[in-house]
Amino acid sequence: MSSPKFPKLPISFHSELKKKIGEYFNQKGRSTTGNFKLHFKAILLVSVLIGLYIHLVFFTPRVVFAIAECVILGCVTAAVGFNVMHDGAHGSFSRYKWINNMASNFANFLGASQHMWKTKHNVIHHTYTNIHGVDDDIEARPLLRLCDEQPHYKIHKYQHFYFWAAYSFLYIYWVFVTDYTKYFSGKIGSISLRKMTPKEHFSFWFYKVAHALLFVVIPIYMVGFTPWIIGFLSMGMVAGFVLSIVFQLAHTVEHTHFPLPDAATGKMEDDWAIHQVKTTANFATKNKLVSWLVGGLNFQIEHHLFPKISHIHYPAISRIIKQVCEEYGISYIEYPRVRYAVVSHIKFLRQMGRAE
Repeated sequence: MSSPKFPKLPISFHSELKKKIGEYFNQKGRSTTGNFKLHFKAILLVSVLIGLYIHLVFFTPRVVFAIAECVILGCVTAAVGFNVMHDGAHGSFSRYKWINNMASNFANFLGASQHMWKTKHNVIHHTYTNIHGVDDDIEARPLLRLCDEQPHYKIHKYQHFYFWAAYSFLYIYWVFVTDYTKYFSGKIGSISLRKMTPKEHFSFWFYKVAHALLFVVIPIYMVGFTPWIIGFLSMGMVAGFVLSIVFQLAHTVEHTHFPLPDAATGKMEDDWAIHQVKTTANFATKNKLVSWLVGGLNFQIEHHLFPKISHIHYPAISRIIKQVCEEYGISYIEYPRVRYAVVSHIKFLRQMGRAE
């Protein structure tokens, strides 16, 4: 299918939002990018990740403690993805491009191609959120059915029971399968990748080899195959589940929309900004610990509307966005607790799992 088109209006919800958010930063005299608190958190998380890796590989503790550390390493891996790589990839971690590139590059060291991620996430997902056939983030067939347009299989009747297992393998599948599928097919879902430069080809393979050395070859050499596979699966499955559930709570819950373009014109009903609000949900925005750990991605509406603004500003600008949504009569979807969002996601999966 061709890419859907969003209507452009001279006076719109989006223009009003940009005006008021711009006024906020001008009045406060603040940069829209990260500050010392974010950079300190990044250093802390990366230091913990490196420390855990070194301790597990070169000073391996007893089995019970080693598995516990692998679980923690999985959580920290996800946290680095949320707080460092994600802001860096959107250019909001720092006002300096080279620092953003360095922050986003952590994904490469952790095994996920940054080139593929930026196209899949920054370009496709952030533009065509929840649009079947375009947004690859809602494509999890055959295990999961995440919108009405996807085919229904008998196994989907039980997806609200086994979803956690499917999510747990996201990181491992991403690193060892989907990146290569995208690379060799030259596509992400139905969207063709732009032609990669020789430098991008080299970077892809360099970091894949580096990740294999760091997380496969060296650990097996140091601790043996069986301890490695137990530890790697423990780390990878925890990281996969945490990464998956945070993004799923933002888009695949009971109240989010899955609009489609007009079959004849290819145009969407709403403009881009209204589309983002309707297809996105927030959760636990009053919980400072959750916000700290997930890099502000519980403020997903703010992130989708202003991806180039660092997540440290989301609590402040959320008040402005809520007000503008109210003025325009647009529903602002928010769950006050993590558990409420999880319950809504499970109900959504059960609904999608029913036969046509």
